[in-house]
Amino acid sequence: MPKPRDSAGAPADPAARPDRQVLLDVEDLVVEYGVDEPVRAVDHVSLRVRRGEFVGIVGESGCGKSTLLYAIARLLSPPARIVSGTVDFNGHHMVELTEDELRHIRWRDYSVVMQSAMNALNPVLSIGAQLRDAIAAHEKVSAATMRTRAEEVLRLVGIDPIHLSSYPHQLSGGMRQRAMIAMALVFRPDLVIMDEPTSALDVVAQRSLMRRVKQLQEEFGFAVLFVTHDMSLVSHYSDRLAIMYAGQLVELGPTSEVFAQARHPYSVGLLQAFPSLRGPRRELTGIPGSPPDLRHPPAGCRFQARCPQVMDVCRQEPATYQVGRAELVRCHLYAPSRRTPEPVEPR
Repeated sequence: MPKPRDSAGAPADPAARPDRQVLLDVEDLVVEYGVDEPVRAVDHVSLRVRRGEFVGIVGESGCGKSTLLYAIARLLSPPARIVSGTVDFNGHHMVELTEDELRHIRWRDYSVVMQSAMNALNPVLSIGAQLRDAIAAHEKVSAATMRTRAEEVLRLVGIDPIHLSSYPHQLSGGMRQRAMIAMALVFRPDLVIMDEPTSALDVVAQRSLMRRVKQLQEEFGFAVLFVTHDMSLVSHYSDRLAIMYAGQLVELGPTSEVFAQARHPYSVGLLQAFPSLRGPRRELTGIPGSPPDLRHPPAGCRFQARCPQVMDVCRQEPATYQVGRAELVRCHLYAPSRRTPEPVEPR
């Protein structure tokens, strides 16, 4: 059965509802790979997700997006390790939980949709068998009840229950991703973590899948933490947008605000490389240079070598500032000692 929702129903814009209860609170999280010469892939990241909210995370490859998700879900494996920080999820102090304690809340309270369903699904078990395993791990119910629930979740994601007997290789890429989402929703969790679930799909399948995810989110009220490289997807489906660069959050705010008035020069650069469906035609430009080597990150702002607005002060580590509706902007341009500038316009 769907989980009860508040008396006001699902808000059109959860980001505009600060009164909505915080479900996930990540505070000052640090994740490193290796011990002798550690690479800090997530560097003091703080992020909150409210109930029923859709939060997108974007950034270049290697910026720490997926590592952040796996740290939150406690799915990191050596040589990755959480060095410091806290992850509070629905009253659970995730960093402190043992594997046995995590086993009780995984899939029931939160679930994860991996990037490649073909790798995440067991190739020698049918879809039905894998759904039954997930249900049996948390509940002692009859085989008939398991089958009924498995049929229900497949229908939710638009798959005919006849495919309960199908194996992953017998399904198309889009159907495999939908099957993964069905498994993620079998217990109606409060949070669904999605790591680039559409990256292997064509544009039509991407949109179809994301429309269904959004419909299910509005129907059942779960929150979504969604990593992607596709700016068009987050522009249409996310309530808030977090932009990562070199292991750090550089901008965080309502998605509409970030797209309308991007503040951090890196955010502006990302949007310059993204074609708009509205407005005059303009030339798309990339961001010159490459991200820094996280084994030896530069002192100060990590974007300084590629930034068109670089200043002498950028050799010092920038603080984070709240600018307008943007909750966080990590840039010296917005320090109180400087006159608050207009948002950086595309070149």
